[in-house]
Amino acid sequence: MENNITIYMQEPDGSVTSHEAPTDMGLSLMEFLKASEYDILATCGGMALCATCCVDVLEGEEKLNEMTDDEYAMLDTLPDLLPNSRLACQLQLNNNMEGLKVKLHGVS
Repeated sequence: MENNITIYMQEPDGSVTSHEAPTDMGLSLMEFLKASEYDILATCGGMALCATCCVDVLEGEEKLNEMTDDEYAMLDTLPDLLPNSRLACQLQLNNNMEGLKVKLHGVS
């Protein structure tokens, strides 16, 4: 279906699960992962104010929208920030993100 993309999630045990994500509902990656029952706090509700939805992009970083100043400033507060870290609340699901592979930040 053209309104779904596949997102891959690296689990804490190293395995990878695939998820069908709708691109026509205006969801952010954070909202989708929460709906998929991942342990994301998202304390601020998606306003780029808390960094509790941070993910590390393992594949497909070039498919994502550019980071905003707000997102960068929030990520900059994390002590263990990685070059591929992003706030999932700032990533609106769209068809370009087909095949995106992420893992929750701080989960080894």
